[in-house]
Amino acid sequence: MTHNFEGRVVGKSVEKVDAFSLSMGKPLFTDDIPFKNMVHVKMLYSPHAHAKIIEIDTSDAEKYPGVLGVLTYKNASQILHTTAGQGYPEPSVYDTRLFNKKVKYVGDRVAAVAAETTQIAEEALKLINVKYEVLEPIFDWDKSYGNPIVIHDEGEAKYLIPVAYDPDKNLVAHMDAEVGDLSKGFKEADLVVDRTVRNHYAQHCPLEPHVSISYSDEHDRLVIRTATQVPFHARRIVAQVLELPLSKVRVIKPRIGGGFGTKQEITTEIIAAAFTLNTKRPVKFECTRKEEFISTRTRHPMTVRFKAGVKKDGTITAMDMKVLSNTGAYGTHGLTVMSNTGSKTLPLYHCDNIKFIGDTVYTNLPIAGAYRGYGGTQAAFAMEIVIDELSKGIRMDPAEFRLKNHIKPGESSPIFKALGEGGEGHEQTVDSVGLSDCIKLGADAIGWWDREDHKKKYNTDTKKRGFGLACLMQGSAIPYIDMAAAYAKMNDDGSFNLLVGATDIGTGSDTILAQIFAEVLGLDMSDVIVLSSDTDLTPFDKGAYASSTTYLSGQAVLNLANKIKTQLLDYAAKMMSVPASELELGNNKEIIHTKSKKTLSFSDIGTKALYTDQQQQIGAVASELAKKSPPPFCAHFAEVEVDIETGKVTVLRYVAAIDCGTPINPKLVIGQTEGALVNGLGYALSEQFIFDARGKLLNPSFGNYKVMTTTDLPEIETIIVKTYEPSGPFGAKSIGEPNISGPMPCLSNAIHDAIGVRITEPPYTPDRVFTAIQKHQNT
Repeated sequence: MTHNFEGRVVGKSVEKVDAFSLSMGKPLFTDDIPFKNMVHVKMLYSPHAHAKIIEIDTSDAEKYPGVLGVLTYKNASQILHTTAGQGYPEPSVYDTRLFNKKVKYVGDRVAAVAAETTQIAEEALKLINVKYEVLEPIFDWDKSYGNPIVIHDEGEAKYLIPVAYDPDKNLVAHMDAEVGDLSKGFKEADLVVDRTVRNHYAQHCPLEPHVSISYSDEHDRLVIRTATQVPFHARRIVAQVLELPLSKVRVIKPRIGGGFGTKQEITTEIIAAAFTLNTKRPVKFECTRKEEFISTRTRHPMTVRFKAGVKKDGTITAMDMKVLSNTGAYGTHGLTVMSNTGSKTLPLYHCDNIKFIGDTVYTNLPIAGAYRGYGGTQAAFAMEIVIDELSKGIRMDPAEFRLKNHIKPGESSPIFKALGEGGEGHEQTVDSVGLSDCIKLGADAIGWWDREDHKKKYNTDTKKRGFGLACLMQGSAIPYIDMAAAYAKMNDDGSFNLLVGATDIGTGSDTILAQIFAEVLGLDMSDVIVLSSDTDLTPFDKGAYASSTTYLSGQAVLNLANKIKTQLLDYAAKMMSVPASELELGNNKEIIHTKSKKTLSFSDIGTKALYTDQQQQIGAVASELAKKSPPPFCAHFAEVEVDIETGKVTVLRYVAAIDCGTPINPKLVIGQTEGALVNGLGYALSEQFIFDARGKLLNPSFGNYKVMTTTDLPEIETIIVKTYEPSGPFGAKSIGEPNISGPMPCLSNAIHDAIGVRITEPPYTPDRVFTAIQKHQNT
C-alpha cells in the first residue's frame, strides 16, 4: 500500500533529543556518574574449553589486602536461569548458573573478586588456585549432535515452554515445518540448485562495553544502573537469581553506547548486584574489550543448506532449507535465532512447496546470542545465492527474477503460519511491500541494466568488475507476545512529560517517540520531555529487540497521544462552554473553536487544570500488543573489483533501497541503514574469530579483529521507498535489522559475477578468495 504521510514533525529529520548533550560530552552513560566508595569486580575465566573443577581454593585471594569478597559456585546462587533478556516465560533454555562446577568453554566464569580497586582485584585473581579435570571438547557443530561427548550432562537444564530439547545429544532445540508437497515441487522443476553455506562467529563491538553499577538506595532497595537493552527483563532475572522480591529491585538504563543485540543479555548485572548485597556498597562490573570478545555474546555460526527448484518461466516450485546452528556453550536464544532463519527469509518469494528443518546444538565454543539480523542474516546468505543461481540457470536477469517472484501487497505465505511468524495459529498478510520499487530504483542507481558494458570498460587482465544483488526482509515485533506502554502528563506551561519503557540504545527511539507524540498534539519537539527506561518511573516495555520500537512502542505512544487529545478537547469544551465536537487541535499548541475561531492555548489549559478551574491532572497511560509483524523490505546492489593475483575484493559502490513504511525521521532511517551496512560489510569482508586447537580465541582485540572504519568504506547510497503500513504509527514499520544481512550474499553474488567463483564461506579475505580462485582454475 502506497500512501506518503508527512506531517508537522513526522516525516521530518528533526534533531535528536539528546544531540546537544552528546555533542557536549555530558555525563549520560552508565559509567559517567561517580559513586563514593565504589567496589570493583574482576572475573577469573576458564583456560579450558571443557573441564570439571575438582578443587578451588580462594583463601589466599580473600586475605589479600583490599579484597572485599570472592564468589564461586560454592557460595553464589545456584539457581538455573537463562541470561537471554526475553519475555517470560523465556523461549531459551534454563541451563546457566552464575558459576558452575563444570566449565564449558575458554572464557567460562570460574570466580569473581570484589575489591577496593581494579588493580587489587586483578592481583587477587592470581591467588585463586583451581584444579581441573580436563575433558575432551567439541568444536565442530556439524559433529555435535549425538556425539558421545555430552556438554550439559548435569541433568537439570530445562525449558519453561514445550521445546524439543535433548542435552544428552547436545541438542538445544529443533523445529520443522512443511507446506505443500516438496517432492512434487522438485519433480516439476526444470532446474534445481542445491547450496550449503557456512557462516562464522562475529562480535557486536559496541564502543561502550557491558557495564553495570549497583547500589542500595535510602530504602535499602537494590538499584542497578546498567548498559542494557532490556531493563524490565534485567530486573526480573536479577530478582529471580538472587531470590529477591521484584519490588526490591530497580533498573535504570542511561544512554547506551551501542548494543546490536549483545546487551539483550543479563551478563554483568547479577554479579554486581550480588556483591552490593554482600558489601552494602556501590559495585561496578565493567568488561574490558578482551572480555567483550571472550565472555559476552556472539553471532550464531551456522551451516545452512538451501535447495530450490524453478521452471523455465521463472516460477519457483520448491524450497528446502536445513539449518544447523551453533549456540556455543549455553543455549541463550538458541531456539529463536534458529527459527528466525526460516521465518525471516522463506516468505520473501512465492512458492507453494516449502520445507524447513532447524536444529541448534551445543559446542565448547563462545556463547552465541542475539545479534542484529537474528538468524535472518545467516539464512539470507544461503537463499540469495541460490536465487541468483536459479535466475542465471534459466537465463533470466536476477533483478527480473526477483521482481517476478517476490511477495506482493495483500499476499501471504504459508510459512508465516507454519513457523508462527503471525503469532501462534494466526495467518499474516503483508499490506505494505515496496520491494518492486526498491529493486527498480536500486538497479537504476547502481547501473544494473548496463553492467556488462561497464565491466568491459573497466576490466583488466588482473582486475575484474562484478555486480551483485540481494533482497531481504525481516519483521516488526513479535505478534501476541510483545507489549509496550507509555505514559504522559501535561505541565502548567502546556509542555508534556513523556515516559516510555522503550530503550534507546543509540537508535534515536526517544526522538522517534517524541515525534509521534508531538504530531498528534500539534506540539513542538521542545515541548516533549522524554524519560525512558527506568523500571520505577516508566511503564513496561519489553525492550530494544525484535525490531519493535518504532512499530510497537510507537503505536503505544500514538494510542497515548490520542487519549490525551480527547482529554484536552473535553476539558476545553467545559472551559469554553461548547460541544467538544466543535473543537479541534491547532498547530500552535492551541485548541480552536471551529465556528467562532476562538482559541485556547495549551498553557491556559495546563494552568487552569492544575490550579484554578475543574482541577485535574491531564495525562494518560496507554499500551499496545503486537498483533502482526509487518516486514520491512530491502534490495541491495554492489559493484566490486576482484584482484585475481591477490584475491583482494574491493567494494566500489553499494546501494541499499529500503521500504520501512513511513520514515518517521528520514535521517535516522539512513543512519540505521548505513550503520547496519557497515556492520554487514565488515562481517562479509574481514571480521572473524581465530581459535587455537584448544578453543582459545587468539584475536580478542580491535588490533587483530578487523572492523570496518570510515576509511574502508565504499561509496554508499541509501534510497528510501515510502509505503504505508496500516498497522503501524503513521504507517511506519521497522528498519533496524535487515540491512546487516545484505552484504554477505550481495558480495558473494558480485564476486561470482566478476570471476565465476562462488564463495560460500566468508569472510571474503584475500587469502580465502585467492585459494578459491586457484581451486577453481584447477578443476
